Amino acid sequence: MNILVIGGYGLVGRNVVARLRAAGHETTAASRSTGVDVTTGKGLRQALAGIDVVVDVSNSPSFDDIAAFEFFKAASEHLLAAEAEAGVRHHVSLSVVGTGLLDDSHYLRGKALQEVLIRHSGIPFTVVHATQFYEFLVDIVSSAVRDQTVRLSSAFIQPVASDDVAAVIAEAAVAMPINGSIQVAGPTRERLFDIVQRFLLDIEAPCDVILDADAPYFGAILDEDVLLPRADATLGTRGFQEWLEQSEYSRVRW
Repeated sequence: MNILVIGGYGLVGRNVVARLRAAGHETTAASRSTGVDVTTGKGLRQALAGIDVVVDVSNSPSFDDIAAFEFFKAASEHLLAAEAEAGVRHHVSLSVVGTGLLDDSHYLRGKALQEVLIRHSGIPFTVVHATQFYEFLVDIVSSAVRDQTVRLSSAFIQPVASDDVAAVIAEAAVAMPINGSIQVAGPTRERLFDIVQRFLLDIEAPCDVILDADAPYFGAILDEDVLLPRADATLGTRGFQEWLEQSEYSRVRW
């Protein structure tokens, strides 16, 4: 099987590429550094020649503004059109639990549009909805911090190690398309406020965490359960503390 991974040099992408290659599949990583730009379509025709499966784990460089929506719109339109022309037989896309439910977030509105475009592309597909990566906690803090104070909702999340997500995506890439979505989440449900507070205490970050029910999450106000996975979600095995102790943030001193 010949597989192309868009965003193949990123956090999840390089993990997916390694798993697929280890399983014996011809796998190519594509990104701007290899001359493939999904936002303009540059390099896509050449990259897709002879490809059976496309795995799209590309991501917007911004989270909080309209640029995130525009990234997913342009990238999806260019990529899906090029796949249809190339005769790709399976499109696998990484998305986010909560997509379609939080229209106040430009980022999640962009992901929702991406899924609409995938469903109407005519290409057999599988969408993998993941909960927040443990690695994404840094971006959550960066988005919410003001004057060394982080205001966060008490909504539940069920964060997951990116390695567990990559495993599910790699399996989906070599399976039959389901023309629907599957979900992957971590083993433990936590409140957003609590896990970020623990994370910042563990890495000794000079920030205070304040509970605020009206604090926006990348532009959206959260209901308590909106970021939780379905009951049939695949659950990763790595808990937060195990991930932290093996991560680059272990024993950081600020």
